[in-house]
Amino acid sequence: MKETTIVCRCEDVTLEEVRARISRGEYNLEEIKRACRCGMGPCQGRSCTPLIAKEISLATGIPVSEIGLPTFRPLVAPIKLGTLAGGAKHD
Repeated sequence: MKETTIVCRCEDVTLEEVRARISRGEYNLEEIKRACRCGMGPCQGRSCTPLIAKEISLATGIPVSEIGLPTFRPLVAPIKLGTLAGGAKHD
């Protein structure tokens, strides 16, 4: 992948940013998440977490299966605001 590849589409975080953090010794998904907001967008990390875990694995030699996943907080599945507000039905 190119360094300019967007890893986290929700927060516009590039592969270059992720690799820079890993090179500074941030080998934990939670650290990277807190530092650059990867996984804090609407998808809650469903698209970027596996990519970042793979990059950590490549840099450290730690198998992806042994890299701890960050804490997922509700709502894990994004929902439309209209669903919470009652949709098109108004009083």
